[in-house]
Amino acid sequence: MTQRNSEPRNPDTPEPRPGQRVPPGETPPGESSMSGAGPRESYNPTKGWTKGPTVVIWLIVLCFAVFCVAYALAL
Repeated sequence: MTQRNSEPRNPDTPEPRPGQRVPPGETPPGESSMSGAGPRESYNPTKGWTKGPTVVIWLIVLCFAVFCVAYALAL
């Protein structure tokens, strides 16, 4: 299956050979030039996670650790 390029090439620009770098005008813009491309993100909370979910995660981790230690001692 061959790939088709949707953008026509400039006939004055030579084709790059395999292993050769692409000329500067032939590459897409970098990420820094796309800063205004998306919608502005207005919801950006300044605080981290609340205490509730953090405590629940640590309890799950602690229960798993206790289970692993108990299982190792039972062997």
